Amino acid sequence: MNKFALVVKQDDHSHHIAAKIKAALCEGGWTFDLEKAELIICVGGDGTILQAVHQYMDQLQDVQFLGVHTGTLGFLTDYTQNELEEVIQAILTTEPEVYESKLLEITAYGKEVKRYYALNEMRIENVIRTQILEISIDEEPFEICRGSGVCLSTQAGSTAYNRSLRGAVIDSGLSIMQLCEITGIQNSLHRSLNVPYIMTDTRTVAFRSHTFDEATLCYDHLHASLEGIKKVTCRMSNKKVIFSRYRPYSYLKRLKNLY
Repeated sequence: MNKFALVVKQDDHSHHIAAKIKAALCEGGWTFDLEKAELIICVGGDGTILQAVHQYMDQLQDVQFLGVHTGTLGFLTDYTQNELEEVIQAILTTEPEVYESKLLEITAYGKEVKRYYALNEMRIENVIRTQILEISIDEEPFEICRGSGVCLSTQAGSTAYNRSLRGAVIDSGLSIMQLCEITGIQNSLHRSLNVPYIMTDTRTVAFRSHTFDEATLCYDHLHASLEGIKKVTCRMSNKKVIFSRYRPYSYLKRLKNLY
């Protein structure tokens, strides 16, 4: 690899850090190339990495990602803003190991079929009224959920929105999907599983409803209307994000930094 690009959080400090990285790598013989980059350096935080993944969605097979954090916490980033010399020297002199993370594939069926991808999670959310969802797994009826919606996360997303729903944090290297309700309604007339459900990555999860018209599909940091949609299905995609690792990685250490 000798071509790189930068995706930068929109604040002056992150742009200042990115300028230093760009200058040092170009001086070291690398080429800055937004269209044919092999290494995407994300300067900001986890949100910046999500932005970069979606920006380069059509080139995922050809690019790798590396995060440099400029804030207080970055679960997906490998270096902090205080380690610029270290990360620059690593890029210039070291062959990285790679870590792959599969994307969640979301398909919405209406008059048109629309497809979306997520690294962390997808959510069906309705803040206007109770959303009733009939959930099936591999076309077998599973449960009916009533509430604000549901969240389906990947291993990478288990520490994100899923964690705020008291979902399980999943160890690195496991490829799974995890289903959690969002403010589910439980009473004497209706009960659902009411705990997270973790399933293998070979499953296909389908969500049906009488109407999705006031609901929103959220996928990572993006969202789309579900108006006119009759069914939403989710499965693990063949698409994957490749992260460059230039030094030993401890998932437990990063996890401990969360709390």
